[in-house]
Amino acid sequence: MRETSIVPGASVLQLLDLLSSPLSLLIFRASPELHLRYINSKSTLALNPSTYPKMATKAAFKRLTREYQNIQKDPTPFIVTHPSETNILEWHYILTGPPGTPYESGQYWGTLIFPPEYPFAPPAIRMHTPSGRFQPSTRLCLSISDFHPKSFNPAWEVSTILIGLLSFMTSEEMTTGSVSATESERRVLAARSRWWNSTGGGSHVSATAGVTRTAKGINNVKAGDGGLKFRTEWPELDQENWEWMKEHRIDSATGQILPDPNAPTKCSPETNALRRRPVGSAPGLGAVMDGQVAREAGWAGRNKVWIGVALFFGYALLSRLLNDVRA
Repeated sequence: MRETSIVPGASVLQLLDLLSSPLSLLIFRASPELHLRYINSKSTLALNPSTYPKMATKAAFKRLTREYQNIQKDPTPFIVTHPSETNILEWHYILTGPPGTPYESGQYWGTLIFPPEYPFAPPAIRMHTPSGRFQPSTRLCLSISDFHPKSFNPAWEVSTILIGLLSFMTSEEMTTGSVSATESERRVLAARSRWWNSTGGGSHVSATAGVTRTAKGINNVKAGDGGLKFRTEWPELDQENWEWMKEHRIDSATGQILPDPNAPTKCSPETNALRRRPVGSAPGLGAVMDGQVAREAGWAGRNKVWIGVALFFGYALLSRLLNDVRA
């Protein structure tokens, strides 16, 4: 089980040390199946057999373990990241939208999928949260991603990659996987990002009977997993999001703000007038007359121009008739 923290705790580091030990690598070379049983017998964290075959090299294990330790000691502003407990090559990140940008306070979740030969090859970069900047769950073509392996510098680390991603996100440069949107559209998506992450864009309410959702892999995120993958990787953050939605009266199905039932109803004077009722159990003659007067006053107000024109022509016609009579 994950420790109660936004990022994995000591249990993950212990697993990484175990996987990268000389004995572990020796057993893996002899028999991957035996190695899987060996690791699961030594660690409290069970490895996922479906992702197990993509084993990192010894260099990748050591490098990613060291980078994770450095990130914990010296966090980067607006960036939080950690490796999956079941796959050292699968990293999850959260970018917080910087102030003064259309993404301000947005919660943008994505993944870095590293190749086994990292750091000599770059990761695949995806952002799952709709941002108005990137296509959700789509591989991004960047100089730091697997689209350009020849341009990748082995000296670049996880933090370097994510800083580059955040910098590119706040620019307007286009590439494969990016989209165009207005500033207002991006601000709306930023405001809805917490809701989207924890509900899978509202897909948590549309579960199919007899079908069990799984947090395995990342393809289910795009299809709508009800927020399961996010909840698995970010349990405390997911809980904070649900508390935030409750506090701000966010409808978990639609992401829209629900009306405050305790707020006083504000009506226009016309609406308030329509809501008035005469005293008593039944309307009397006075109420009927008042209503008739109100309707007549309303008709006169709407047609005062035509009334004035009619009076003018009536006066002119009457004057002419009087003149004819006198003549």
